[in-house]
Amino acid sequence: MKKTILTIALAIVASASFTTATAGKKDKKKKEDKTAVVLQPVKLLNGSDSTSYAAGKYITEGLYGFLRQQGVDTAYMADFVAGFREVLSLKDDPRQKARVTGMQIAEQVRQGMLPRMKQEFTETPDTIVPDLLFRAFTDELSGDNSVMTSQQAQTLYKQKQQWNKTQKEERLYGPNREAGRRYLESLRSNDSIIRTESGLMYKVLVQGNGEVPQRTDKVLVNYEGRLVDGTVFDASRKHGDKPLSFRADQVIKGWTEALTMMPVGSKWQLYIPYELAYGERDMGNIKPFSALIFDVELVGIDKPAEAQPAATPAPKAKPAVKKGKKRK
Repeated sequence: MKKTILTIALAIVASASFTTATAGKKDKKKKEDKTAVVLQPVKLLNGSDSTSYAAGKYITEGLYGFLRQQGVDTAYMADFVAGFREVLSLKDDPRQKARVTGMQIAEQVRQGMLPRMKQEFTETPDTIVPDLLFRAFTDELSGDNSVMTSQQAQTLYKQKQQWNKTQKEERLYGPNREAGRRYLESLRSNDSIIRTESGLMYKVLVQGNGEVPQRTDKVLVNYEGRLVDGTVFDASRKHGDKPLSFRADQVIKGWTEALTMMPVGSKWQLYIPYELAYGERDMGNIKPFSALIFDVELVGIDKPAEAQPAATPAPKAKPAVKKGKKRK
């Protein structure tokens, strides 16, 4: 049978009193902790008291797991409790509030922002030195501009950020971009391949004679996409046995340009430079700066059915007039 909250609370009070009484005997050899908080016995005098105490216990559910996620060693719960009580005792003291907030922000910078910034600068000529980052943070908040101003720091950091990003991309994806450039350049001498002003190249495999879609039209297509080394990364057949349907302006730029030139019934092979494909984005099996090849068949345009005019109701038949006999 479950004990009531009041019974549990009283048991806790009793055990706390016993622990306090015996603790002194066990810790005689230890140095007295002058900072220890002397707690008064808990007294639950009414329903509000019992509910409040139960609520305090209740909201600790899951706390240990959260603390472990934060890197807090739960063997030091006495220190955690001391810090908790210290913050509660501050009330409206502005200086102490500022101090505690500084401690909280320090943890956010150390555990959140610093790892992300260090990760951003991995495998680049520059690295983030934690002690200098922390010093600059406090110098700025203290108004110390002896090394550099806030504006100078912002400009320098953004320059370094962009330069390092460029260097990292060049090292990781430069060969991929160069392979795409060489492949597209090799197609220039092919007379059957047409090049547009944007850089899109295409070859007509089947010439259709249907309608040409507008940018906002919903098109029906079959397709297969390949990298310049021949690797197939996607195809409409992987998504079912029916053509895929989407708006012509909701795909990569190279597709939109081609679809708005193709008559329905056409099948073209597209050669798309990375600027008209996914650019610098990493799409998993499509790496940044990838030139792409697509076989695209425009099956049709999926237009909404036109509203039919309402049918005019047939005129009601007039009842036949019976001819009566003439009165004599």
